[in-house]
Amino acid sequence: MKKEENYILKFIMLSLSIFALVFLMLTPYFTSSFSDLRQKKIIEENYQRLLKEKQKNYLMGKFDPAQREDFSPVPEELNIGGYKMYLRKETLRAFLKMQNAAKKDEIDLKIASATRNFDYQKNLWNNKWSGATVVDGKDLSKDIFDEQERFEKILEYSAAPGTSRHHWGTDIDINNANFLYFNSEKGKKEYEWLVKNAPLFGFCQTYNLKDSARGTGYNEEKWHWSYLPLSRTFIQEYKNLIKDEDIKGFLGDKYVPALNLINNYILAINPDCL
Repeated sequence: MKKEENYILKFIMLSLSIFALVFLMLTPYFTSSFSDLRQKKIIEENYQRLLKEKQKNYLMGKFDPAQREDFSPVPEELNIGGYKMYLRKETLRAFLKMQNAAKKDEIDLKIASATRNFDYQKNLWNNKWSGATVVDGKDLSKDIFDEQERFEKILEYSAAPGTSRHHWGTDIDINNANFLYFNSEKGKKEYEWLVKNAPLFGFCQTYNLKDSARGTGYNEEKWHWSYLPLSRTFIQEYKNLIKDEDIKGFLGDKYVPALNLINNYILAINPDCL
């Protein structure tokens, strides 16, 4: 009986020794595998973070459209903006189709403003803030001392840098960015054509007349039209990715949180465009 017990004990000891040896041999393998998995996870997380940051920069206009392959220059014969303009290729193709259709109805459509990146929008904004550009015939730096009130005044027709849909290459100002123009006989005729036909080419008037469905946001802009197949995606991405603290780098930016720009302006558009 004692011999059997000794035999069993030796067998157990031998088994444990073999198990320990195998464990020691495989430990580097398992350790290496776990380390590789962890490293892959870190790389993937960093990659996703970079993609997110890259898309945030795009949505806020922090890029040069001239350097992007998905943008094209607006042909000179359509450009009345006075500067080299670019649009997303899809937007430009759709506009050209719409422009050709309008010609048949003796309507002449041109582009007064296209893609405006962060720096361009910042220059427009800062000039209005400082009084270098008059607004409604006034030097806002002298006529509106309350800075938050001045901010709101500029917002009647101008988006703060980092919040403009013109950053995306999907939005255009057609023929003239002035409400007086669209009160003229020529302007009325063009606007009526756009209301009837622009949706057939994917375009939507972004800022319609304010009513119960759009109580906040920019004033009506009969000239501002957006290419929905792209802009609908971008506005949802903006809603998900951009926070108040991201909107900065221009005069008066400290008032962004108080004015709730994302909900009260960026998302406050014509419901048909959402």
